[in-house]
Amino acid sequence: MAGRAGTTSAGRPPSVAGKVMAILEAFAPGGVRLTLTEICRRADLPLATGHRLVGELTGGGFLERLPDGSYRIGMRLWRIGAQASAATALRELALPHMEDLYEATHENVQLAVVSGHKALYLERLRGPRSVPIVTRVAAELPLHSTGVGRVLLAFASEEFAEDVIAEGLASFTPNTVTDPGRLRAHLVEVRRTGYAVTSEEMTLGSCSVAAPVRDAGGSVLAAMSLVTRRQGADLRRLVPAVLAAARALSNDVATHGGSTEWKDLA
Repeated sequence: MAGRAGTTSAGRPPSVAGKVMAILEAFAPGGVRLTLTEICRRADLPLATGHRLVGELTGGGFLERLPDGSYRIGMRLWRIGAQASAATALRELALPHMEDLYEATHENVQLAVVSGHKALYLERLRGPRSVPIVTRVAAELPLHSTGVGRVLLAFASEEFAEDVIAEGLASFTPNTVTDPGRLRAHLVEVRRTGYAVTSEEMTLGSCSVAAPVRDAGGSVLAAMSLVTRRQGADLRRLVPAVLAAARALSNDVATHGGSTEWKDLA
């Protein structure tokens, strides 16, 4: 199935299931609330077809219609998605370590895994004094311009990293690394030091420190990060704290299921 509902990979018209999947996928880029027109445009569906299917999904609780007429993911779909075993298990193991890291720093704490060619955020913690960030749970952000993404990209296969680079490195701020050679050099440094540091590459005014989370076999299956204000940030203090939290979570991962439990995330 292609990413849009217009045709299948074989050139055939999409099935009803394909159209429904395209509607649900319309919310994946981060559109928390979408109008019917926006859903149909993202799903590449005629308005009449989208209206009928969106109505059925809303009636079944998979989508929710808001007072202003827009739609968002419904509670029934959320409950089903929350049962994704590997992601849920990792999130539950990570939360105590993320809470400890937050209490030690009072900065944003994030956990992410690879999803396609993006970083998928499984959890985040933030407080009233934390710098505002663009991430949210279930959001997908680029691998090359985020701390967690830089870690995940560094410890992925060379073929995967080159595929991501070949897609193009979008610029989000004047500081985003968009040159393939510079990014490859950064990835080498991440592998050497065991952590990644980014400064105002995704959002102006913020920087991040991220470290890998490994399974019992040593494979990197996730990344944990702190995001803080760039001005006045003491990275020398933050790096050891992030590394310690990521190692503690890695130990828990190794204890709970060895290396096979997490194969869907690695």
